[in-house]
Amino acid sequence: MSFQPRRSALYMPGSNERALEKARSLPADVLLLDLEDAVAPTAKIAARERVCSLVASKTFGAREVVIRVNAPGTPWHTDDLAAVAAASPSAVLVPKVSSPAVVQAVAEVVPVPIWAMIETPAAVLAAAAIASSSEQLTVLVMGTNDLANELRAGSAPGRPALVTALQTALLGARAAGKIILDGVYNDVRDAAGFEAECEQGREFGFDGKTLIHPSQVEPANRVFGPSATEITHSRAVLEAWARAEAEGQGVAVVNGRLIENLHVENAQRVLGAAEALNL
Repeated sequence: MSFQPRRSALYMPGSNERALEKARSLPADVLLLDLEDAVAPTAKIAARERVCSLVASKTFGAREVVIRVNAPGTPWHTDDLAAVAAASPSAVLVPKVSSPAVVQAVAEVVPVPIWAMIETPAAVLAAAAIASSSEQLTVLVMGTNDLANELRAGSAPGRPALVTALQTALLGARAAGKIILDGVYNDVRDAAGFEAECEQGREFGFDGKTLIHPSQVEPANRVFGPSATEITHSRAVLEAWARAEAEGQGVAVVNGRLIENLHVENAQRVLGAAEALNL
């Protein structure tokens, strides 16, 4: 399977025509065109029409373009799904997914891949079941603002109140073989804090991060993409492994460290990402 970069997934308000126009020139791997939180109730129908028309016209290039619909149970959800089905984006992002039944209901009416937001305690506890609920579901997305609110949690650096939830959701995604993206960082002026949270997310194992401002795209791409050091090491791993196999050995050594199958798989993943990103 080819690597699909999702280092940076930038929310863009569907009601803001200037923002949607600017999105064409931004280097984000994923554009999340939002019909939910970023759109006032009185503007939702117009935003839906604008976003779906733009998506259907294929004006955003080769990157993934995902539409976030309004949550199940809201007055706009059903019509959002019908419009998404007609526009055929890269995927539909569904908020407030609390159980597999929500995913299955969406899968019955949209033919595109489904991304599910994990943003409630119930969703975190059901993350493994949600992730495995449908082959159509490909990505989990952490909704950390709503989750923190429901947990009545603080916002200390390092997110200590959210660590258990983040890791539980990540375990659920990986158990089902699915991609998972970290939540947003709210202070767009705090570049150092944002980068530190990207580093934390990557260390945990997230595939990328959702963003709220274009200034966050470059650091997210850099942190969640393979570094030059990782690329060089991965090439050395594959070369050493090839030599070991040719000699009938089951292990290899690179820079004094034992190399096994799991290291080879990781090296292949890193080089696949580097190739997809032209690094």
